[in-house]
Amino acid sequence: MEITHCTLCPRACGADRTRTRGLCGGGAQVRLARAALHFWEEPCISGTKGSGTVFFSGCPLQCCYCQNFTISAQNFGKEVSTRTLADIFLRLQEQGAHNINLVTAGHYLPWVLEALALAGPELFIPIVYNTGGYETQESLQMLKDVVDVWLTDIKYVSPVLSKKYSGAADYFDVASAAALTMCRMAGPPVLDAEGLLKKGVIVRHLALPGALADTKAVLKFMAEQLPANGFLTSLMSQYTPFYKAKEYKELSRRISTYEYRQAVNYAVELGLTQGFMQEKSSAKEEYTPSFQLEGVEEVL
Repeated sequence: MEITHCTLCPRACGADRTRTRGLCGGGAQVRLARAALHFWEEPCISGTKGSGTVFFSGCPLQCCYCQNFTISAQNFGKEVSTRTLADIFLRLQEQGAHNINLVTAGHYLPWVLEALALAGPELFIPIVYNTGGYETQESLQMLKDVVDVWLTDIKYVSPVLSKKYSGAADYFDVASAAALTMCRMAGPPVLDAEGLLKKGVIVRHLALPGALADTKAVLKFMAEQLPANGFLTSLMSQYTPFYKAKEYKELSRRISTYEYRQAVNYAVELGLTQGFMQEKSSAKEEYTPSFQLEGVEEVL
C-alpha cells in the first residue's frame, strides 16, 4: 500500500508517506500500539466479554489533553503488515470480543480496508469505527459498507477552543458534518437481546473544565440537528489533565461536580436521554489503558 500525496484526513498535508510521515504520524505501514479486549467503552460496546479494541498509532488531531498521548502524539507502537492486522482481528474474535473496535484508524484507512477484506469471510462480529470526529466525507464513503457502529466525538463548537486545544479551527464544521453522515448511513440504533449495539451511532462529548458554555452548544447541536432517535448520546466526565493540559490554567483541573451536573441537566432538558451519562467518579487514571507492545503481540 502506497500513498504519495496523502489527503486521508482533513489536514490534507500531502505527505509522501513512502518517504516520510504525515502530520498525523502515519507512514508507509500500519503502526499499532495495542490490540486487546477492552472493557471501558460504553456498556453496549464492551458488554461482558470486552470490545476487540485496536489502537492505531498517531492521530490527525493535536489535543493537548489527550489521555492516549503516548500513541497519538508520541507515535508509540509497532509496525505490522495488513495480513498481520487481519489476523489480529480474527484472534480478537476468537477470544470472544463482541466487536472489532478500530480506534483512530482514519490515517491508515486503505490498509485497514485491505485487512478487513483479508479477514472477510471469517470475520462475523460488528465493526466499530472509533474516531475523534475529524474525518473527511471521502473517508466516510469508503467505510460505508464496512462499518456497523460509528463511535464518534463532537468535542467543540467553538473554533477558538478547537484551535487552541486541538490545533483545528475547522473541527466543528468537519465533525458535525461527519456525525450527520454517520447517522444517515447507519440509521437508528439496533441493539440485540443482550443490549449490545449491532448497528448505529454513538455521539460522545467529553465535558471540559471551564467550557460549560461550549458543552451546552455541542448538546444543543446534537438535539436540534442530528436525527431524533437516530443516535445514542454519551456524555463523559472522565477528563483528567494529561499530556500538555497543565500548560493551560483552565485545563489543569478536573471538571467540578457542579459543571458536570449542569451539563447532564441540560442534556436531559434537551431530550438527550437515549444513551449514557458517565459517573463523575470515572475521572480516574485507571480508566486509561496501558500501552505496551505486548498488547499487540498477544493476539498474534
